[in-house]
Amino acid sequence: MPRAIAGPEIERLIQLLARLPGLGPRSARRAALHLIKRREGLMDPLSRAMADALEKIVECEICGNVDVCNPCTVCTDATREKGVLVVVADVGDLWALERASVLNARYHVLGGVLSPLDGVGPDDLNLASLTGRVVREDVREVVLALGATVDGQTTAHYITDLLRELDVRVTRLAQGVPVGGELDYLDEGTLSAAIRARTQM
Repeated sequence: MPRAIAGPEIERLIQLLARLPGLGPRSARRAALHLIKRREGLMDPLSRAMADALEKIVECEICGNVDVCNPCTVCTDATREKGVLVVVADVGDLWALERASVLNARYHVLGGVLSPLDGVGPDDLNLASLTGRVVREDVREVVLALGATVDGQTTAHYITDLLRELDVRVTRLAQGVPVGGELDYLDEGTLSAAIRARTQM
């Protein structure tokens, strides 16, 4: 068993940082050391920002986005096109599409994708309110902005079947999204091309 190199507070900081996506134990140690060296300029403001986020951030009851208000800023933006609803797997995908500035539409965050191997079924996703939103908000087009993974495509087909009886056009992202690609990792130009070339489901 490796010996502890620092006090329990520092070890705990490293362990928590190591849980973040993209950070392993080695990267977490470097990040912790960087924060410790810049306590006043970085660590203190970061800890205050995280405390504020913990206290104020909520999940939007309409679309599933995260914001400091409920309904969120996107849902209450009167300038957005009401007839188009973009379905994404996670909030990170919503943010990626917003960075690309291609659509001025509303969103619906599923909270993941169907994955039988991981035990994720329809009841585990934010699917129940989707059909209600399509009818209630007079949606003309549902854009399935889901990753080109097997699970993403399975989810897209499931939603297409779910909306088949409704008078709504269902499209999905087209060229530019590689098979196996996750939206959050794609650049804005690729996302922009995929949105513009979306195809009928």
